Amino acid sequence: MEAGRHGLDKARATLESALYSTALYRVSLRGRRPEALAFGPVDPWPGDEKRGAALLGDVYSFAGATVTGTTPWRPDGVSRQWIEAMHGFGWLRDLDALNSAEARAHGRRLTADWIKYCGVWDELTWRADVLARRLVAWLSHSGLLLAEADRASADALLGSLAEQARHLRRIAASGPDGSQRIAAIKGLLFAALCLPGDDTRLTQGLDLMEHELDRQILADGGHVARSPAAQFDVFCDLVELRELLATARKPANDALRTAIDRMAPMVRFFRHGDGGLALFNTSTEQDPTLIDRALALGEAGGKAPSSAPHSGFERLLARRTLVITDVGAPTALSADHAHGGTLSFEMSVDGQRMIVNCGAHTGGDEVWRDAMRATAAHSTAAVDNGNMLERLDDGTLGRRPKRVIHNRREDGGNIWIEASHDGYRDSYGLTHRRRLYLSADGDNLRGEDILSGGSGVARFTIRFHLHPSVKASLTANHTGALLRLQNGEGWRMHSEGAALVVADSVYLGRQGEVNRAEQIVLSGQLKGSATTIKWALSRVPAKRKKT
Repeated sequence: MEAGRHGLDKARATLESALYSTALYRVSLRGRRPEALAFGPVDPWPGDEKRGAALLGDVYSFAGATVTGTTPWRPDGVSRQWIEAMHGFGWLRDLDALNSAEARAHGRRLTADWIKYCGVWDELTWRADVLARRLVAWLSHSGLLLAEADRASADALLGSLAEQARHLRRIAASGPDGSQRIAAIKGLLFAALCLPGDDTRLTQGLDLMEHELDRQILADGGHVARSPAAQFDVFCDLVELRELLATARKPANDALRTAIDRMAPMVRFFRHGDGGLALFNTSTEQDPTLIDRALALGEAGGKAPSSAPHSGFERLLARRTLVITDVGAPTALSADHAHGGTLSFEMSVDGQRMIVNCGAHTGGDEVWRDAMRATAAHSTAAVDNGNMLERLDDGTLGRRPKRVIHNRREDGGNIWIEASHDGYRDSYGLTHRRRLYLSADGDNLRGEDILSGGSGVARFTIRFHLHPSVKASLTANHTGALLRLQNGEGWRMHSEGAALVVADSVYLGRQGEVNRAEQIVLSGQLKGSATTIKWALSRVPAKRKKT
């Protein structure tokens, strides 16, 4: 069924490409050019002066790649993600942060250059979400682009805005699904408010947004992508849209207000003690200061819930110890974000990350992207070092966990989670069940992994990836490991039913960075109809100073 939908989408895209690339279609985008903006919004997100200074030197760094030159629209050797970022113009906020005549002139030059060389339809740079982010950036930084512009440059910019808005109105509801579609509709609403027109466009845009929020925001406030990064991106888009409506003295509809109120607690749900996001399903940490700002602008209360049953995550918190675990199944709408990390968990102690997943590659290297999606990049169990999730060549999901069940129990501050998935049933006839127990004092996390079914001829590997700031060493008898956190605090791990080693790992938790790290690996041979591996992490008591 998913493959059939994908095939229809490809056929439609081919037809649209044939239409949009014609001279006749370009003529259809022309119309009355606005003399001025009806309304000029303000970008609520801070720019980075350091990045702005690099842009002034014609240094363009996005998605892990850096390009230098004066016409950086289609350089050789860059990824699709680099092109999206460059043509999305989000970097205008970095130039604006410099607050200089030179920065404003540079922004105007680049924008005029884009209109000259890229102002006709292109499959990627005129894709609904990329186009929408460009419109929002141009409108939100109209002061930089228009205040000191000559009449000819201003007319060219306003004319291009109008043409792009006309195209966006035709494609916003049928462009890429998920968070990208919400970004496209946000751009449509920005154009409706800021370009002269009528309230019909605004009403239509709000109706479209209501429809997508109903499809994409789950009952517990999570986004259907099951990705902390997508959760945060959508939340920011909705907060920015509500800010614009309020400034323009236009009422936000109930769907928008409700979505913000429901999503905010889930943004908090995914935060570790350091303020950044957990690393599930194409997520990186993000900037804690930016998360704080988004939550403040959202004016949405609500503490992080303990359980997110519709999103498929559980949060275990006991004093200074926090554990977040993935107990959900990937779906068709989350295919772009899906990782093979079902039943993986992350753990932070007193604001320091200890057990992590490896993160996500946000650049264009498909080898790295696939590696970070693999089961081996997650703190969970793998069989024969294989993947529990299969990504097909057409971008859809093949073999994957389909039945994931879990339950939660609490008593006296102690928390138990039991969950299972069938991601290895098709390939090995196996079910993976994981039990977690966090003590009320937060000093002990105990786990039990059970692989049941199958013939017992395969090997299992259970990984516990460590944050780069955590150092591990084997105990003298090689039956356990001592973990040393950055603040000097110690934790001890021991296991039963598996060999334990400390091995190299990588950490891509910070966008654009690849950091060396370590991992604890438990491995062994499956035995009979069920193999049970027990393990425990316990805090090492601090030594008392002699008096």
